[in-house]
Amino acid sequence: MNVQLDPTSMKKSGEKPTAIVIGAGFGGIALAIRLQTMGFQTTLVDNRDKPGGRAYVYEEDGYKFDGGPTVITDPNCLRELFEISGRNMDDYVTLLPVDPFYRLQWEDGDTFDYNNDDAYLEQQIRERNPDDVAGYHKFLNYSKELYREGYEKLGTTAFLKMRQMFAAAPQLVRLRADRSVYSMVSKFVKNERVRQLLSFQSLLVGGNPFKTSSIYALIHALERRDGVWFAKGGTGALVQGCIQLFEDLGGELRLDTEITDIQTEGDRVVGVTAADGWSATADLISSNADVVHTYSQLLRKHSRGQKYGKALKRKSHSMSLFVIYFGLKTEHPNLKHHIILLGNRYKDLIAEIFGKGRKLPDDFSLYLHAPCVTDKSMAPKGCSSYYVLSPVPHLGHADVDWDEVGPKYTQKILDYIETHAIPNLNRDLTVVKTLTPFGFRDEMNSHLGSAFSVEPILTQSAWFRPHNRDDVIDNLYITGAGTHPGAGVPGVVGAAKATAGVIEGDFDGQLSAYKAASGWPSNQ
Repeated sequence: MNVQLDPTSMKKSGEKPTAIVIGAGFGGIALAIRLQTMGFQTTLVDNRDKPGGRAYVYEEDGYKFDGGPTVITDPNCLRELFEISGRNMDDYVTLLPVDPFYRLQWEDGDTFDYNNDDAYLEQQIRERNPDDVAGYHKFLNYSKELYREGYEKLGTTAFLKMRQMFAAAPQLVRLRADRSVYSMVSKFVKNERVRQLLSFQSLLVGGNPFKTSSIYALIHALERRDGVWFAKGGTGALVQGCIQLFEDLGGELRLDTEITDIQTEGDRVVGVTAADGWSATADLISSNADVVHTYSQLLRKHSRGQKYGKALKRKSHSMSLFVIYFGLKTEHPNLKHHIILLGNRYKDLIAEIFGKGRKLPDDFSLYLHAPCVTDKSMAPKGCSSYYVLSPVPHLGHADVDWDEVGPKYTQKILDYIETHAIPNLNRDLTVVKTLTPFGFRDEMNSHLGSAFSVEPILTQSAWFRPHNRDDVIDNLYITGAGTHPGAGVPGVVGAAKATAGVIEGDFDGQLSAYKAASGWPSNQ
């Protein structure tokens, strides 16, 4: 399909085409860089005072808290954003290796340090079940196959036609994509704690290990292949590096601008309007905002938005999160950077988080982020910053008044961490800030406070997710966690690449005419 722009809104032939990207999270930033590099004059718009989306940075009393994603597992997908414009990522941001990737810790004090050392991994697995060593290597080979088929081949493919699913189906059937991550892990290893080690990663992209397609077991191979990294200065420094690249390329960033309407003429988008009265027109618009919000709110005046918005609300959505950002007046260098604190329940707890219990569970499993272990600049001298994340049901599954429950839940979690990970935490506490499901709903416009958009189950994957280009409005594009391939930094950066590929094909004629008329260089 080659988009034919409405002659009434077209600039003269050969003029630079324009694009607006709504939402300056990683997905929106990555797409904006690609569009600017491609030849569009691109405006990136966000409702908050800083770019980053879920990777927003909170700062207080000298402490820096990365708002969300802190695990960088595919640095090459980020590096590519710089290379396509002739830049070097190392000139913009420094990535630091994290070792171990994660420490898993159970309530009885048992720990497993998961890293890239085969001998060390084998030793820890052997201590739990000697037979699982061979099983682990079989699982690793299986994960590598998933990586090749699901990530390298399909991770940046825009599934716009059902026939693309049919073409991919034979390999997905062979790899048993119909089964869950946990069930396939269980086929290879028998020790329950090793099973948890190899299945919890799907939670990091909003998936239930007992329901999410086994294709997401590729995350293990991705981590083993490229390692786990952290940006010096925090994930926010990576956001700033990408924004600097975008602006160096001539892109425009507009903050504190809440888009309220995507304007349409017939079945075409023509511009946007913001709450402060700002408006702009463009040849294409892409939304990195929550997909339900995009259709049911921003496109509410168009029949497509009304109809598809209702359909998206009926889909299954990922869990929400309760996040506590806290600073201590002491240092704890013996901690690991990423710590998974697992409670006594695994399957039953996850079932309640994803809706079975219809209430907030009494217990929890936690992800504790301790960035000062790798980078002391995240806190004042002699101090340390942290965040702890508790997966919780979204607002459609548990009707919790977080304004009332939040303070009690905060203290319960801090007490737990003091008992199991950081002695004297409450005594040394200096700064505390929380982000509840209400925050995801109100600050990030996330449907039901979902933290990862549409849940990544098989029947909501690839072609079954919202498409990278809308099916009705042919110059409206979707990027970010709600489209293929899904959430997580590699996921949304991959979605941006897939969406950019569709746009490049759709606008090939207009881009070629502009480049020929302007003498525009390919790396500018």
